Amino acid sequence: QVQLAESGGGLVEAGGSLRVSCAASGRTYSDNYALGWFRQAPGKEREFVVAIDSNGGGATYADAVKDRFTISIDKAKNTVVLQMNNLKPEDTAVYYCAAALIAARGMALLPVDAIIYWGEGTLVTVSS
Repeated sequence: QVQLAESGGGLVEAGGSLRVSCAASGRTYSDNYALGWFRQAPGKEREFVVAIDSNGGGATYADAVKDRFTISIDKAKNTVVLQMNNLKPEDTAVYYCAAALIAARGMALLPVDAIIYWGEGTLVTVSS
């Protein structure tokens, strides 16, 4: 089993920045897995945001966040960080960390139901 624990999030005004982190623990993935973020706004389905390969490469972004969000990974700490800049009210959602034995570009294409490992989520609220 893999445990994912998110931290960060909160309330920010439009145009502001926030950082969310996800620490992975438990069963050790040696190679070839991806860590990523999905989000779910009220009344909407969970959607892919961004993912990165465990080796730090292959960052894959949803079009809605490209050029505003940046994902990075600290391999030593098994932690992935999502820096969110120029936030918009439509970015308001619960952000969930996810892990899968697949490349980052593959995580972007996976059905949400196919992802086994999830964090509990952290709320990001962007006021207008």
